[in-house]
Amino acid sequence: MPDNPRLFGIVHSNRDYSLKDTWGKNQFNSSFPAALACYLYSKGMKAVYCTANTNMNKNIIKIGIDELFGIDPLGDDIYFSFETQYTPFQKYVTGSIPRNDLVILSNGQCLTSLEIKLVALPDNPTCELSDEFFGSEIVIRPDTIIYLACSFIHALNDDLVLIKELLCDVCHDINDWSEINSILPHTYGIYNAIKRIVCASYHNQIPIIMEPIWKTEGKSPKLSDHCLDVFVWSNCGMLLLFMPSESDFITAPNGIKHLKKIGRHERTMIWLFKMLKDYAENGHFDGRRIIDELSYNTKNDKAFASNGLRTHPIMTCPELTNPRITKQEIKNIILGGGQNLLSPERRFDAIIYNSPDLFEEEV
Repeated sequence: MPDNPRLFGIVHSNRDYSLKDTWGKNQFNSSFPAALACYLYSKGMKAVYCTANTNMNKNIIKIGIDELFGIDPLGDDIYFSFETQYTPFQKYVTGSIPRNDLVILSNGQCLTSLEIKLVALPDNPTCELSDEFFGSEIVIRPDTIIYLACSFIHALNDDLVLIKELLCDVCHDINDWSEINSILPHTYGIYNAIKRIVCASYHNQIPIIMEPIWKTEGKSPKLSDHCLDVFVWSNCGMLLLFMPSESDFITAPNGIKHLKKIGRHERTMIWLFKMLKDYAENGHFDGRRIIDELSYNTKNDKAFASNGLRTHPIMTCPELTNPRITKQEIKNIILGGGQNLLSPERRFDAIIYNSPDLFEEEV
């Protein structure tokens, strides 16, 4: 292998790592995690897999990178296609399926589709806590909810009749889905319908998000000695990031249980339900229209964000407290001087934070 800028394990790709543009922030934040996963595999390690059981309780297990990618990550016939449509899900949606961060191909066939979230550990709400309570914020795009809906349809073998039975005709009498007051009385029914979907499909859970973490020493910009690891969320596990709990529902005077409000998390639950309902009724759904029309007075630039106070209890495991890859190993992942092509953001607050001499008293 010539000594040119490259990333470990990524040989065949739609990105050319000899070009400086390929090392920009947006590209690096998905390319590096793919290489990190390959490196994990080379060391005989598996990713931490956040799944859920039939009761929608967390279940932390491990998943091999070969299982995650659907192929040997270091084999000759793997192709890393970034910002690419996962065409096997096209049949479920009206219009074009959105592009996803990473699609694994082999001989032109799509094997796996993943959204990639490279996140810092700890985040601001948890940085003052001790290491064992550090958590990361994860921000999810609306397009990922389209992929989430597709993943459940696929897990249930595209069975329209079964999905319709599981949804139990919830919300059959709603005339205007865009009105908060129309949808609120049905939120407990929606919640239970999705729980039934999980119960029917949990044995076929599908990886949907790869979330590598990079750990610093508290709030400082200094990397911890053990600083890198890979977490993966299944479609069922991902629900734990936004689904309400029983305690979030109140009982109205008429005896109907419902949510008090519809924020981003609650709206994401409704989006998912509506996509599944439309598929069950029509054999396809228009994800973009659902996202655009069911805004509930909240911007839809993102589906939702869950900070470390919410993610930590779900992700708690030895690898979260003590990531397995050390900072000394980064040079084994970024190769051929690739680090010299990086173009980090020049944030004014970061520059001030890293220039303590600015505040020294003049003598």
